[in-house]
Amino acid sequence: MDLEIFPYRILSADTTEKLVGDIENLDGINRMVLQGQRLPPQEAGHPDRRIIIIGGEEVDLQVKTGRIIMDIEDEDIVEPIKEICEKYLPFGYDIRLGTFIRKQKTVTDKIKYGEELDEIPDEMVGLTDQNAHLHKRATIIRKKKE
Repeated sequence: MDLEIFPYRILSADTTEKLVGDIENLDGINRMVLQGQRLPPQEAGHPDRRIIIIGGEEVDLQVKTGRIIMDIEDEDIVEPIKEICEKYLPFGYDIRLGTFIRKQKTVTDKIKYGEELDEIPDEMVGLTDQNAHLHKRATIIRKKKE
């Protein structure tokens, strides 16, 4: 099952870092996607195009976050996520449950990647635009096992 957070405003890099950082600390989230307008290359000097820290790892923020989608284990996680959203999104937001991320490799993936499709980890399926190169548009952050 997937959960979508749709803020009423586009998020700054600072708000994205804080919001996603707190959500990442919750148990029950398998994958997360940040969607939004692409930011210009870092050389262009846009203030929101920077490295953010999520789960102790550096991530190059390439979009102006307009929507956050996550693959969740069950609906019990919705209330803790709402509490975090109330903290960082005082201007409002919508939360929806549904299917937003592909879960299986498709014929389009086979055509695009060919033999390399078997090398793509299952957790990367559905996380990026199928016209994009995975290594340039997605980052895997592993949860630390305690």
